[in-house]
Amino acid sequence: MNAFDATPLTMFRPASVEALLLDHITWLLIGGAVALLAVMSLLLALALRRHSRPIAAAWWIVGGGLGVPAVLLTTLFLYSVSVTQGLDRARPPDALIVDVVGRMWWWEIHYPDTPGPGRVTLANEIRVPVGRQVLLSLGTADVIHSFWVPAVGGKMDTVPGRDNRLLFTPREPGTYRGICAEYCGTQHARMGLTVVVQTPAEFDAWLERQARDAIPPDDEAARRGRQVFLSRGCDSCHAIRGVAERGRLGPDLTHVASRLELGAGTLRNDHGALARWITTVQDLKPGARMPATHHLIGRDLDDLVAYLEHLR
Repeated sequence: MNAFDATPLTMFRPASVEALLLDHITWLLIGGAVALLAVMSLLLALALRRHSRPIAAAWWIVGGGLGVPAVLLTTLFLYSVSVTQGLDRARPPDALIVDVVGRMWWWEIHYPDTPGPGRVTLANEIRVPVGRQVLLSLGTADVIHSFWVPAVGGKMDTVPGRDNRLLFTPREPGTYRGICAEYCGTQHARMGLTVVVQTPAEFDAWLERQARDAIPPDDEAARRGRQVFLSRGCDSCHAIRGVAERGRLGPDLTHVASRLELGAGTLRNDHGALARWITTVQDLKPGARMPATHHLIGRDLDDLVAYLEHLR
C-alpha cells in the first residue's frame, strides 16, 4: 500500500456513509440545475416566438423569473437540509476520536484513546477501521487551514481558537488522498494527507504497535545513528518516544519508517527517501520549517538514516 497509489482526489467515488450521502445530494443539485436551465431556456424560447395574444410581461417576470426558480431551488434546499442534519450530530458514544492539528505545512495527528501509556502521535496519515464512526476534532496551531478528504466526507476549516469536528463512517478498506483546501502560505500546495481504512483487526494491531515506545536499535549503525540524532540537535524539534520527548516543532518520529510518505505527500517513504529529505528539504519543499542539513554527510548521515529507517 502506498499513499501515492491512493484513490484519486475526487468526491464522486465515495468511501464513507456520509460521503455517499453528499454524493447523492451533489448529483441531485446538478440535476436540479440542469432542470432549471432547461425550463428557463424553454421560457426564453417561448418569449421570443410571435403570439397572436402576447403574454403580459408581468407573467414572464413573476412566473418565469421568480416562480419557477423559487420552487425548484426551495425544494432542493429543503431536501438537502433534511437529509444532512445527521452529519453534525453530537459525538456518538462509540466513535473513534482522532485529533487533527493543521500546521504550516503538515498535519499533526493524535489518537487520544490508545492502549497502554503511550499516546499515538504521527503526521499526515490517519488510519481508521472500516464500519466504525470516526470523529475528527480539527484545530490549528497557526493560521486557517481546511481539511478535505473528498472520498470520506465534507470539507471543514481549522480556525485559530476554535475546535471544529467532522464525522464519517468508512464503508470499505482503501487509501484515500486529502489536501488542505484553504490557502495557508508558501507550501499550501504540498500540504497533503492520507486516510487509510483498514479492517478492524488490522487497525487494532496497527494502533497497538504505534502506542509502543521506539524500537531500540539492533545493529551498530543504528545505535550510532541514535547518537547522531541526539548530538546534532534533531531532538530540539522532533520527539522519539522513549529516546527524546521534548521536541514539539516538527513531526513525532517514533514510528516514522512505518509511514507511507514524507513531507505531507512530497516523497514516497521508500528506501533512500529519508536521506534525500534530510539533506535537500529546502529544495524539495522551499520554506518548510526544517533547515537543510547539507553538512550532514558521510557516515553520520548513513547512520542517522539507518536509525530512522529502523523506527517502525
